[in-house]
Amino acid sequence: MNPSKKPYSNFNATMAIAKASFRSIIRSPSAVVFSLAFPLIFITVFANIGSSSISVDVAVAKTCDTTGPVYNALKKNPIVHLIRDKTTAQMATSLSRGDIAAIIDIQKNNSRPPYTLNVKYSNASAQKGGVFKSLLTTISYEINSYGNNAPPAVTEVRETTIKGREYKYIDFLLPGMLGFSLLSSGVFGTAFVFLSLRLTLVIKRFFATPVKKYSIVLGEALARLVFSLLGALFIILVGHYWFGFTLIHGVVTVLNMLILASIGLIIFMGFGFVISGIAKNESSVPPISNIITMPQFLLSGTFFSVTAFPSWLQAISKILPLTYLNDAMREVAFEGAGIGDVTHQLLILGAWFIGIYAVAVKTFKWE
Repeated sequence: MNPSKKPYSNFNATMAIAKASFRSIIRSPSAVVFSLAFPLIFITVFANIGSSSISVDVAVAKTCDTTGPVYNALKKNPIVHLIRDKTTAQMATSLSRGDIAAIIDIQKNNSRPPYTLNVKYSNASAQKGGVFKSLLTTISYEINSYGNNAPPAVTEVRETTIKGREYKYIDFLLPGMLGFSLLSSGVFGTAFVFLSLRLTLVIKRFFATPVKKYSIVLGEALARLVFSLLGALFIILVGHYWFGFTLIHGVVTVLNMLILASIGLIIFMGFGFVISGIAKNESSVPPISNIITMPQFLLSGTFFSVTAFPSWLQAISKILPLTYLNDAMREVAFEGAGIGDVTHQLLILGAWFIGIYAVAVKTFKWE
């Protein structure tokens, strides 16, 4: 053994693989399109039309009467979506941040008027609050004037308004589009890269060198992580300075979002490893990947709140990992939550991490 010869460094090998892979990614049109172009296009389009959608979410207080004509009229109205599964504290939080238009509490009286409708609004959702106020005016008028022998007033409306920070559609949309970018990059990018390396015998050639297997995986993963985080940072900054995306604690919020983005990407790469292991050729990657990505893209609250779905679809949404990544990033960005405040979402993501990599270990193939 030559004492002057330096020992082989797998760290240097990992960095070399990461550098080469990063160059390959930035030269790939599909990587740029899925990670940057598509999310920015969706943000531009939906940020400008999202606020015009006619749908009003209204929370129902725990003490609200749900048997009278007022509640039944609201329940039958196609524009109003009544929410009954939130706690009182969750309702107050949702109202202050503008997630819902109002909180209603209908009280049945033993005197005239028979019903008192207590409504709490927030200036954080002034637009939809105004829509709901108009609906209430119409409903109250119809109930109070129903029939020739109706009493002069069946309902009395009492309104209060609390102060809140405006929750813009971009505050909902951007984390969802960021999650979509990470999902696409992690699943499609990883699956195509490792399947291609295997089919072209590049990995087999690596085995003729002192390079360890983990260096190959870490090098590719590091390159994709750096590329995706740069893309995430770009999307966040464009959203903030161009569309007014809320970053409640500025740089700290950005860093927390990038930490969550890293966690999400690592989990989504696990799906890519599984696909690269079970796919027979490159033409089979897109359909398998779409089976994994499309349900998450559509059902994880990317464009619309999960509460807008039927209950059976909501049950599916609450299983998907992208749902919890989106929720965590929205809480961090708008509510100023720290990483320690989104432990529920992180626990679910952690369970997905363990599960998907357990499958990846069983299905991944080197040759």
